[in-house]
Amino acid sequence: MKFRSARHTKDLNRMIDFYGRILGLKVLGEFKDHHNYDGVFLGIPGSDWHLEFTTSNLTPVHYPDADDLLVFYAESVEEFNAIKQKFIANRIQPVAPKNPYWQNNGITFLDPDGFRIVLSVLRIVPKRLKP
Repeated sequence: MKFRSARHTKDLNRMIDFYGRILGLKVLGEFKDHHNYDGVFLGIPGSDWHLEFTTSNLTPVHYPDADDLLVFYAESVEEFNAIKQKFIANRIQPVAPKNPYWQNNGITFLDPDGFRIVLSVLRIVPKRLKP
């Protein structure tokens, strides 16, 4: 199974810049004027997931909630710190998470549409052994 998260936006170029330049996602594909929609697929080449952002002459009608999160797990503390520095260098300030778990296990930012993303570090937890 593959996974795609799709969201309509007012400014496709800002989303491409934010998710590409800050988080390092690549443009995997795009489309123009498909039933009045333009769109882009962003992700990591070879992964089984990607984000889709679309735009059209219709204004998006959605309201980000503090618990609507995209969580990105860096594979190392070094990668986490490098991405975090990109946010800081671009004057994107962290926001307080609603869920206290993320206060201790990540850092939360807003994307250009006001939706929250969390940056955390991938921790490999050993499987619990059955007695």
